[in-house]
Amino acid sequence: MKLKYSILIILLLIPFTLKAEEIGSVDTKFNLLTPNHKIIIEAFDDPKIEGVACHISRAKTGGLKGAVGIAEDTSDASIACRQIGKINIKEKFEDGERVFKESTSILFKKIQVVRFLDKKRNTLIYLVYSDKLVDGSPKNSISTVPILPWKD
Repeated sequence: MKLKYSILIILLLIPFTLKAEEIGSVDTKFNLLTPNHKIIIEAFDDPKIEGVACHISRAKTGGLKGAVGIAEDTSDASIACRQIGKINIKEKFEDGERVFKESTSILFKKIQVVRFLDKKRNTLIYLVYSDKLVDGSPKNSISTVPILPWKD
């Protein structure tokens, strides 16, 4: 009984992270007996800005390490965000606030998307990058979404 409560407490302490929906993938390297290396395309909606959706493409390592979950994916990623409906800012947010995070290795490496607001140009900016505990990667990509009136 104590074990069940301990597991429940641990699960509640793990911070909520937005998971993306996988849209599709293409293989980049064939492996005969293990998963192929691939590029996956994922989508997610901005949790605080209704009417904005983002799509990410990123590398996914296959092979034996990928099959057992210990592979480290490369830092290559691309992002495209678009207005898909009337933009409604549901709650205040800070520049550089994380809107998406996913682990890309068993330890310490993750891909993240952060959001900024360019007030002067009335535009949302989304930045995707990969970081690591010791040394991150300068590889990155941005997408901008002008805040425009929505026509029904």
